[in-house]
This record gives sequence, C-alpha cells and structure tokens, in this order.
Amino acid sequence: MQVISSKDNEIIKNIRKLKEKKYRDLENAYIIEGIKLVKEAIAEKAKIKQIVMCENFADNQEIDKETLYEIAKYNLIYVTEKVFDLITDVKTPQGIIAVIEKNKTNKIDYSQDIIIALDDLQDPGNLGTILRTADSANLNQIILSKNSADPYNPKVVRSTMGGIFRVNIIEVDKLEETLKEIQKNKFKIMVTSLDTNNSIYDVDYNKKVIVIGNEANGVSKEVQAMADEKVKIPMLGKTESLNAAVAAGIMIYEYVRRKVEK
Repeated sequence: MQVISSKDNEIIKNIRKLKEKKYRDLENAYIIEGIKLVKEAIAEKAKIKQIVMCENFADNQEIDKETLYEIAKYNLIYVTEKVFDLITDVKTPQGIIAVIEKNKTNKIDYSQDIIIALDDLQDPGNLGTILRTADSANLNQIILSKNSADPYNPKVVRSTMGGIFRVNIIEVDKLEETLKEIQKNKFKIMVTSLDTNNSIYDVDYNKKVIVIGNEANGVSKEVQAMADEKVKIPMLGKTESLNAAVAAGIMIYEYVRRKVEK
C-alpha cells in the first residue's frame, strides 16, 4: 500500500484547491467528507472521481468489510494523518474524503407539483437545510439564483445529509427570466409577503413555484412584482419573520400534509 506523505503531491494540492469556490467551478467538482456521505455517494451512484483515505482509517473507524470493498473499487489513495489534516474541513475528521463531479443540468422537471426557488439566499446552513428538507419531501430540484450561497460549499454539503446527491440544483444567472419561462409552463409563482391577508393554509399547492427570499431583505421587488400569489405564515407571537430555512420547511410540509391526506 503506497501512502502519500508530501503536502506538495499534485493530487493533494488539487484537492486542497477545491476548498475554494473558484476551483470548484473550474474543476466542476466538490468535496464530501465522512463515511456516511461517502456511503451515500456510492449508493446514489454519484460520479466519484477520487477517494482519499487516511492510512489508519480502518483501524479507527467501525466499518464493515463490504463498504471497504466498495470503496476499493474507486480511484483510492492513502495519505498520512498529517497530509489528511491539510485537506479536511472539519475539526474531528473521520479520515475519509471523496471528490465528486457535479451533476449539473439546467433542465427543469415540470412533472412535479411544486418547485422551490431561492432568491439570493446567503447562509450556507440555510441552503443545506432547505436541500435536505426538499429531499425529505421527495422534491428533486431547487432553482438557485446567481448571488446565492454556493451549494457545493462544504458546510452546505454536510448539512444536506446526502440530499446533495438526489436534488438537482439548477443555478440560474437571471431568476426573473427563469421564472417567466416556468410561468409559460403553467406554473404559478408564490412568494411570502407580509403585504397580504392570505396565509399558506389558504392556497393550493399544485403547479406552484415557492420562492424563498434573502435572509435580510426577503424576496426581491422584481420577483414580488411577478408573483401570482402572495402568502404569509401565520404567527401568534410578536416575531414578524422566520428564518429562511424554517419558513421553507413549513411551506414544504404544508404541501406534504396535503399530499398525505389525499
């Protein structure tokens, strides 16, 4: 077993670069970390370009032989603990990292009941949580405006808990133009707004684009002007707004509730 011990190794240098968005875009790849995510990637047939394992990984982790056998089928390299510490993104690493090719497509699936669109969402944690929530509701796509957080940021990837492999992330340069195209396909745009008496419980969830806005400013004025429906989440307390991921989760699960009732 050959073990890479130099931080100047070209493979290691290229993986370290993927911590930065510009290199993730350039290489069309991102990093996942931890045995759970690697197993998910294998199960979902993600495009695994490389797996990096710390030389003492199998000694420190409770892992079955079948999983080790599956991992060995890929382009696998071993590194020293010192080198692994240079490429890990977490404080207590498990000792395994994989480089995944982005599964990018701009084709929108119009067969679903609802589509989630994110309008300049900035927080990686919020984005990851929304991706995970959408996945839990069997929604397989998210439309993401150009100025939103990078969906392949390591924090986003971790917080999706594997949803990153199952949800198609459609990144668009001009959200307004994309929404106009969706409207032509007989979908209605629904935005959250305090400027309405309609609640999320008063509307149907059939062929709708639910737009979740920026954490500080909400849905942009341009998208608000395009909206077919404006709704608000009823609140009994004094708080006037909710965290973006919480708001998205409430609306997604109102859709789920109705789906289950049917």
